[in-house]
Amino acid sequence: MTRTLLLGLFVVGVSAQLVKPIGDALEDKAFLGGALLSLVGYVLYESVKDLAASLRLPARAQVESRELGTFVSEAFRARTVEISFLGYTGETLYNELHHRLEGLQEDPGPTRHVNVRFLIPDFGRPMTVPSRVGEDGRPQDDPDFRKRLEEKCREYDQTLSGLAERLTRLGRVTARCEYRLYPGIPTDKVCVFNRELVLHGLYDVTARTVLRSSDPEFYDPKGYRTDLTVWSREGDDSAKAVLATWNRHFDSLWGLAPTPPWRTAPAA
Repeated sequence: MTRTLLLGLFVVGVSAQLVKPIGDALEDKAFLGGALLSLVGYVLYESVKDLAASLRLPARAQVESRELGTFVSEAFRARTVEISFLGYTGETLYNELHHRLEGLQEDPGPTRHVNVRFLIPDFGRPMTVPSRVGEDGRPQDDPDFRKRLEEKCREYDQTLSGLAERLTRLGRVTARCEYRLYPGIPTDKVCVFNRELVLHGLYDVTARTVLRSSDPEFYDPKGYRTDLTVWSREGDDSAKAVLATWNRHFDSLWGLAPTPPWRTAPAA
């Protein structure tokens, strides 16, 4: 609209100088100067617009999982915060959320409602990943290793749920943090922030780890090493379509996912 207005002023100003009836009708002797000024404004407008476009971040920027803290901080600038996770243990996101929820007890800022959802694998079932690396390199289910990961997630859940309950009791912020389970192995790492931005990456399912020098190797994806593609509502139409798809997909998985037995049963 600005561009059209500036061009219109230029055309009218020049016409008033060249076409006498128009100039007489407008009865203004300063049209040429005004026309030139509007043309200069038009050129400057185009230059600034092109510069802004060149500085704009790409809609499909890729980030490292270590950068999750930046996205968590940005999400908590909203009045209603909704963060959803689909993946492995969610340790990287847990660490960021832990500090952020603790900080809300002292200074909630604009935040008044928080809803955090974690979808993690059902470590109570036999799995190929995570698993022990067999002599032939084939995965061998290891109940003890799965139990170790399950206990880690249970501790995360207890910590975040406890913080959420304390925040709600204080009365300034209502908060809820919940874990649910999905069947299968962890392949996708997905973080959804306020339903407006999605980070998506793929785990290296063949990554190995050794807990102690005397222990065998385990197939154990490293989430903090996973690169993530950013899909934002600020992107183009394809980015918005991907964002909408992930929101629907996560909501569907969440609706089907059971609550972990360790969340309802007392610890042994």
